[in-house]
Amino acid sequence: MSTKKKTNGGFSEIWRRFLVSLKRRPSNIALCALVITFLFYSLHLSTISNTTAKIQGTGMGLCGFATNLFSMLSFMVFINTFQYRKPVNKVMFGLLMVLFAIIIFADVTYIGAIRTAITRAENPIVVTQATAYIAYADYYLKIHIVLLCITLVLIFTLPLYTKALRKIKTSIEVEDNGSMGAIDISGEA
Repeated sequence: MSTKKKTNGGFSEIWRRFLVSLKRRPSNIALCALVITFLFYSLHLSTISNTTAKIQGTGMGLCGFATNLFSMLSFMVFINTFQYRKPVNKVMFGLLMVLFAIIIFADVTYIGAIRTAITRAENPIVVTQATAYIAYADYYLKIHIVLLCITLVLIFTLPLYTKALRKIKTSIEVEDNGSMGAIDISGEA
């Protein structure tokens, strides 16, 4: 019966490899938050589109289009901002902040158009059971703004949690490493 030690097994080895990859690219934490934010908006896009079709407010379609477009563009800009083993690209970082500002502005403008349509004096849109998607769109856009703000916080605190990640010990103890003899490299035989 052989008592072989596992080399690639166990939860601790998977966790160690995950931490090693995070230590190499800590910007993946903020990228993951950006992906979650985009997926949240994309999964609720039909509710937002229905709201645009019902209210038909000024600029609502443009706001929805801008949010979707600049959310997709922010991925490419993010990847070019935080390149592997290179300092942060300041021009791309500035462009990323501009894209985030445009997305937040478009969401706030869209929420304002919903509020205007519901509270206007002449022919207000009444939110009933059949038009409940209008209230949902308002709610989803507020959550989208919160998720964008969380992503921004993760981007700005990247240096802090990078230092914290580097302090985590992920090296492997190797047995019998000290028993090697000195290697003669003088060339004399």
